[in-house]
Amino acid sequence: MATTVITNIKQLVNTRKENRMLRGKELADLPCIDNAYLIIEDGVIAEFGEMQELKANINHRATAIDGSGQFVLPAWCDSHTHLVFSGSREEEFVDKIKGLSYAEINAKGGGILNSTKKLNATSEDVLFNLAWKRLEEISLLGTGAVEIKSGYGLTLDGELKMLRVIKRLRGKSNLTIKSTFLAAHSYPVEYRENHPGYIDLIIHKMLPTIAAEKLADYIDVFCEKGFFNVEEMETICKAGMSYGLKPKLHVNQLNSIGGIQSGIRMNALSLDHLETMTEDDITALSQSETIGTLLPTAAFFLRMPFQPARQLIDAGCVVALASDYNPGSSPSGNMNFVVALSCIQLKMLPEEAINAATLNGAYALQLEKELGSISVGKKANLIFTKKIPSAASLPYNFGTNLIDKVMIGGEFLS
Repeated sequence: MATTVITNIKQLVNTRKENRMLRGKELADLPCIDNAYLIIEDGVIAEFGEMQELKANINHRATAIDGSGQFVLPAWCDSHTHLVFSGSREEEFVDKIKGLSYAEINAKGGGILNSTKKLNATSEDVLFNLAWKRLEEISLLGTGAVEIKSGYGLTLDGELKMLRVIKRLRGKSNLTIKSTFLAAHSYPVEYRENHPGYIDLIIHKMLPTIAAEKLADYIDVFCEKGFFNVEEMETICKAGMSYGLKPKLHVNQLNSIGGIQSGIRMNALSLDHLETMTEDDITALSQSETIGTLLPTAAFFLRMPFQPARQLIDAGCVVALASDYNPGSSPSGNMNFVVALSCIQLKMLPEEAINAATLNGAYALQLEKELGSISVGKKANLIFTKKIPSAASLPYNFGTNLIDKVMIGGEFLS
């Protein structure tokens, strides 16, 4: 049995004996141990506590690591990304600066359809290599689990190509990866006036093949004006659910059109974006077990109003944080910046942001039994910080990389 003993940790962050989704005031409760030790056996957390409790008779063959001056916390669980894409979209970045809206760019063939054109012209191997590089980059920034969506294919072959790339990433990477089928990301040009035709393609051609190859864990729909309405979302989700795919949905990014209430009725795992929330939306979410996943870097990049995190938390909603890593509206998978932005612009406390990006993020991936906290039996996916005075230093120093090392499954990344 391979054993690693980490001693003299300045602070061990998010130490928990029990799992539960955090909502309301609980989100600000971040249990920590000062001057701590942590024992890892075969990549799994076996024991932790105060240094004075560490037994002297630890296996002499154990690998010893001195954590003096460092904070150790669970790796980030990024529950919403689109990191499989072919090319960047700097030209649209400039269009936004010139004043074009997200909807206007999409209407002229930009946005999602731009990524679709590039992706369908890219081979699976090239797509895999591009995605692998991004996955390596975010892992070194502390992400230990990630959800990746399809949605830039918008054809049977294109969607299958994306999902097969995600499957290959899962097979090669030590990160825990979940896969989401998002053909209902936009209507392809040829189906813009034939919505039922494209929905039929998703339900009767794409879904059976995806289910047969076991390519997805979840199903997603972009429920928004100009994209998929509530009724269309429900039709697609119910078809996906018949194959065992649980909904994780894009809702309330630009408009409130009933996506929150519909998602809750379908027992969606999470409802993501939430920039535009009414009082009724917040009340409905607070009374449900569905997680509200906030994507502040998308609002930041698009210069949109930020998500009303304080109202959501104070109302008792379960809130998670994710990067929305994608080429059009959030071209970064840096969860450290997500956490910082959540404090700076969403007015979340550092403790709330860390919990939302770790334990609640794990719940939004159905990985709460494996990841998201320092708990016995969970996988040793850990962030080791540089020498910092407090956990609040992470969001405070938003432009500085304060990560010293990242451990995945008990092994340091190089």
